[in-house]
Amino acid sequence: MKSFQINTNEAGQRFDKYLKKLLSQASGSFVYKMLRKKNITLNGKKADGSEKLNVGDEVKLFLSDETFEKFSGQENVKALAHNQDLLAEQYPNIPLDIVYEDKDILIINKPAGMLSQKATPTDISANEYMIGYLLNHNELSPDTLRTFRPSICNRLDRNTSGLLIAGKTLKGLQKMSEHLKKRSVEKYYLCLVKGKILKTQQIEGWLQKDEKNNKVTIYPEEVNDSKYIKTGYRPAAYYSLPSKEGKDSDIFTLLEVHLITGRSHQIRAHLASIGHPIVGDMKYGNKKINAFFAKEAKVHFQLLHAYRMVFPDGKEVTAPLGETFENTLDYLRKNERKAF
Repeated sequence: MKSFQINTNEAGQRFDKYLKKLLSQASGSFVYKMLRKKNITLNGKKADGSEKLNVGDEVKLFLSDETFEKFSGQENVKALAHNQDLLAEQYPNIPLDIVYEDKDILIINKPAGMLSQKATPTDISANEYMIGYLLNHNELSPDTLRTFRPSICNRLDRNTSGLLIAGKTLKGLQKMSEHLKKRSVEKYYLCLVKGKILKTQQIEGWLQKDEKNNKVTIYPEEVNDSKYIKTGYRPAAYYSLPSKEGKDSDIFTLLEVHLITGRSHQIRAHLASIGHPIVGDMKYGNKKINAFFAKEAKVHFQLLHAYRMVFPDGKEVTAPLGETFENTLDYLRKNERKAF
């Protein structure tokens, strides 16, 4: 017989959902069969799985040790707990740029090049690095991962840098997920775009995604399988470089972008669709401009940075630009002075 007590990170969910995490290798039919036969009980009573768990509830599993280990993946948990090399491989402990932390949430400044979450089973993403950080600081144990897994709540493209929110606890996860779902967290980005944008405004459109090629197209009107998008922006600075023809200047605008709706590649594709692609964007950008900045400023990814979030309670979190973005702005300032 195995006995478990429900803690704060497990409370609030349905009993059957908890059991499917605890017995992750078992089928749903096996779990419900064990409930019907009273081989699994909640607070000493028969349960059907629909019950909502509370802190302090006691779960008993009248299963053999062999059956429990088979269906719970206990061997993997034991391996992780006793093999630090394996633990470090799955959840590396690397320095994270933490801009905010409390007992429930963690907000990091993700560098360009890091995945927010796994794209394939073998990937190591910000999610795994965050778990590695919590394990290393004794805020999490390998055993706890069996029934609760801290998680990144929002996503950024691999080559977009900036603020990522992680829920350290179930309370943190639920609260942040609800805020993001309701769009009550205001999200602002900085990006460098081709051309001169003169005024603050909001633009609308319809975004259609090609899942096979992982690319989106923006339309002025609704089309099949498209989603409504709205993007706000404000010019923050202008930079002029001498054009190669020696006539006019090539102008670039540093934009503050307010992501009003949050769709895949929205900012990148929306700005490109109005003739202001982001510098360094290999998918939606201008090839000649990208080649120029790759040569002159070592830019090999889009200069798009999630730099500020404002929460419903008024709390504001910001993340400084990365080295490549800062160096590019320095390059523009220095060369602009030479031109005039």
